[in-house]
Amino acid sequence: MENNMEKAIEAGCSHLTHINKGGNETASLTTNINETKKRKRGRPFKKEANNTLMQCYHCNAWVWLLESTEKDSVNKRPLFSICCKQGRILLPTVREPPLLLEKLLSDPDFLRYIRAYNSILAFTSMGADIDYSVQNTYGIYCFKVHGENYHLIGSLLPTEGTPPKFSQMYIYDTANEVKNRLAAMGGGDAEELDQNIVTQLIDMVDEFNVQAKVFRKARDRYESTGHDNFHIHLIGYDKKKKQYELPSSNEIAALVVGDFSSTMGERDIVLQHHSGNLQRIWSTHPLYMTLQYPLLFPYGEIGFYEGLKYKDHKEGKKFVSMREYYTYRIQTRSCESSFIVKSGRLFHQFIVDAYTSLESYRLQWIRSNQTTIRIDLYNNVKDAVNRGDNDPQSVGKRVVLPSSHTGSPRYMAEKYQDAMAMCRCFGNPDLFVTVTANPKWEEITDFVNLTGDKSGVGRPDIESRVFHMKLKQLVTDIEKKNYFGPTNGVVYTIEFQKRGLPHAHILIWLKAEFKNPSTEDIDKFVSAELPDINSDPIGYQLVEQHMMHGPCGIDRPTNSCMERGECSKRYPRDFCSYSSVDKDGYIIYRRRDITCRFILKGDI
Repeated sequence: MENNMEKAIEAGCSHLTHINKGGNETASLTTNINETKKRKRGRPFKKEANNTLMQCYHCNAWVWLLESTEKDSVNKRPLFSICCKQGRILLPTVREPPLLLEKLLSDPDFLRYIRAYNSILAFTSMGADIDYSVQNTYGIYCFKVHGENYHLIGSLLPTEGTPPKFSQMYIYDTANEVKNRLAAMGGGDAEELDQNIVTQLIDMVDEFNVQAKVFRKARDRYESTGHDNFHIHLIGYDKKKKQYELPSSNEIAALVVGDFSSTMGERDIVLQHHSGNLQRIWSTHPLYMTLQYPLLFPYGEIGFYEGLKYKDHKEGKKFVSMREYYTYRIQTRSCESSFIVKSGRLFHQFIVDAYTSLESYRLQWIRSNQTTIRIDLYNNVKDAVNRGDNDPQSVGKRVVLPSSHTGSPRYMAEKYQDAMAMCRCFGNPDLFVTVTANPKWEEITDFVNLTGDKSGVGRPDIESRVFHMKLKQLVTDIEKKNYFGPTNGVVYTIEFQKRGLPHAHILIWLKAEFKNPSTEDIDKFVSAELPDINSDPIGYQLVEQHMMHGPCGIDRPTNSCMERGECSKRYPRDFCSYSSVDKDGYIIYRRRDITCRFILKGDI
C-alpha cells in the first residue's frame, strides 16, 4: 500500500491511487501523436485502464475509458454519453479557420487580448456583471460573472450625437471603422491592441462571415440612398409554429427594404433603421453565439436552436437539448478543427456564456411548466393563507424551483437532510478529506500534448473532467477498498476555488471498531512535516511546489494572509513532538524540529 501511495503522489494527488483487478497500478499514457493515428476508433491505448485516453467510436471525440456509461451489447465497445449521446447526436463538422485567424491563434500576445479583439468585432453586447478582481492578478486566468447574462443588439444606426457601437460600426462611418472600434473599447486593453491586426480581422470578417455581408449590404444602401427605410431580419426558429424550415447560414439574416410585412416567428429579431431601444436575442436563436463571437464562428455558422433533431429519433426524445449541443461542440476531435477550444481566454468566456444560457433556459422552462412539475403539491396557496397573506396583490405568482434543479433551495435542503440522517444514524463523521484539482496531473498533460493545446489551464473543461474521474476513484478507494478502514458512509460536496479549480470536501463515517482514531492512527495518514529529500525525493518536491505557506510575518509583512500584523493562517506553527487534540477538538499535528530539513523560498 505504501508503495502504491508513493506512485500516486508522483502522479500529483496524494490521496488517490487506482488499483485494477490484477492488483497492479494503472498504466499511464505514454504514446505519442503518431502512434495514436495508427489506432482504430473506439480502441484504447495499451491495456484498458480506467485512465486510458481513447476515441469515441461514433464521433471521434477524445474521452477517457472511465467516462463510459455502458458497453455495446454486440461488439462490447465502450459507449459514451458525454460527447455524442452514444452516437445519437451528429452536428456539422467545424471548418478550419481562415489562415489569418489560424496564424493569430498561435501568437501568445494575440491570445492574451483575444477577448478584446473579439469584442470590437462583435455584433451584440453581452450584458453580464463581469468580475474583474480575479483577472488582473497573478495565477491562473479565470472568467467570472455574477447574475444573469444576456445578449443585446440595437438599431442599425446610432442616435444623433452618439458614437456607433457593435453592429452599428458595420454600417455607420465605416471610413473611420478602425478608429471607432478602438474608441468603443475605451481605455485599458484598447491601448494594447494592434491596429494592423484589427484591420486584417475586419477584412477577414467581411470576406468570410455571411452575417457581416448582410450588414455591409445595409451600409451600401445607407451610403448610396441616405436615410432609406430598411430593416435587417434575423430569422429565428420556432418548433411550435412550424412556419418555415430553418434556412442555411447565408439565409438566416436578410436585408428588407421598405415596410416590413413578412411573417414573424416567435424568436425572430428585426433591426430597425432608427431606434433608441435595445433588443434581447434569445439564447435559443440560431445566431445567439454567432453574433457575439465572430472569432469563434468566422463563417457565420448557425448555432443551437430549438428543434435540432437527433440523428436517430424514431423512439423517445427527438430533439437535442442545449446542454447536449454545447457539450458536443467543446469536445476535441481528430476529424475536425478544434480552434474553438484553443482560443484561450475567449474559450473561457464562451463556456461561461454557454452555461449561463443553459441555466436561463432551464429556469424559463420551470417558470412555464409549473403544472408539469406538479407545483400544487407544494401547497403554496394554503401556506400563504396560513401566514395571513390574504391580499392577492401581496402574494403574486410564485415560481417554485424543484429539488432536481441543482443549487435550488429544495435541492440544498434535500442534500442537507440526507447528510443529517447519516449523522443521526452513525454519529459525527470521523474523517475530513479534501482533494483539489492539479493542472499538472498526468491525464491533463497527456491530453494537452496529444491535442496540441497550449496548457491545461486553458482547458477548464478538461480539468473538471479529470477531477471528476479522480474523485470517483478516490471515493471507490475509500468505500470499497477500505483505505482508511471499513466505512458506514461517505458524503462529499464539490466547490470551485477563486481561481476556478474544482475542490471537494469529503466526510467519512467509519465503522465502530475504527472510530475515535488514536494519534498513532492519525500519523499514519497525515503528515505536517517536510519529507526527507533523500528517502522521499518525490514527496519533498511536491510539498515544496504545492504545500508551503508563506513567507509571511516578519519576513514578508505584506503577504495576503497578514491581518493586524499576524498571519491569519496561524503560521509559523510551533514545533511539537507528537499529535494531540486540544480542548476545542482541533487536531495539533506532529511537527518535530528536524533542523536538517528545510525549503528555500527566494532568500528565506
